[in-house]
Amino acid sequence: MGPRADDGFHRLATTFQAVSLFEDLTVRLDEPGVFRVATFSSGPGFEVADDQTNLAVQAARLLADWAGDDSLGCEITISKAIPVAAGLAGGSADAAGTLLACADLWGLSISDSELSQLAAQLGSDVPFALLGGTAIGRGRGSELNPLLVRGTYHYVLALSWQGLRTPQVYQRFDQLRPSPPEPQVPEAVLTALAQAKIDEVGAALHNDLQEAVLALRPELSLTLQTGMQLGAVGAAITGSGPTAFFLAADADAAAELSSGLAKSGACASVRQVHGPVPGARLIPA
Repeated sequence: MGPRADDGFHRLATTFQAVSLFEDLTVRLDEPGVFRVATFSSGPGFEVADDQTNLAVQAARLLADWAGDDSLGCEITISKAIPVAAGLAGGSADAAGTLLACADLWGLSISDSELSQLAAQLGSDVPFALLGGTAIGRGRGSELNPLLVRGTYHYVLALSWQGLRTPQVYQRFDQLRPSPPEPQVPEAVLTALAQAKIDEVGAALHNDLQEAVLALRPELSLTLQTGMQLGAVGAAITGSGPTAFFLAADADAAAELSSGLAKSGACASVRQVHGPVPGARLIPA
């Protein structure tokens, strides 16, 4: 994480990997100029606004503006499975899915590059949600270089009882580190991913925002410690938190770790996932 630039955004150097935590999104034609969204959540912590502030609606409107066609409209239905304000880019995934689905629904001729450019206008994580896999993100995080990695990585996500807002975390980061150096992805991370050395990937896990997250939510230190004591090969906070993620040696180790964390009381709930997986994709109705 680098210093804040003149545009108000921090410069990033980050490794993205898409994991198997998905949301289902359906789009249907609506009246011209009408853009609506309805979300269905699986419980507390998954609720988002069903109004024009929803990032999926913003994505549909942006694509319609790009097309320059006033006759376009859509109704978006989202089945939420990714917690809100959890550092897991659920809103970004919805925006990416909406761009892809509406382009198909409306029969638009738009290239992957053009979709990615629109995605970057919606949020720094949205282009990667379109791409998926594993990639290095630079700039605001939207300048992507895909990585070819070997093997499958098994993770356990420890979800928190309460979300964190990204601006709050960045504000604390600025207080704690007013003059951070220019960011870069450690070579050790790239080498370990290329060679599928799970232990080395785990040892190299790091998040510059973690200090700020733990300053705001110190109880998460116990969550991280618990996961490591239960056998994780590496642990860190995801994005701007408060979700903690743990890298396991294999699928069986991830299952044991998931069970142990669920019984420990150190987190609200757990999800066992793997990666890398593709980004947003169309599923025929």
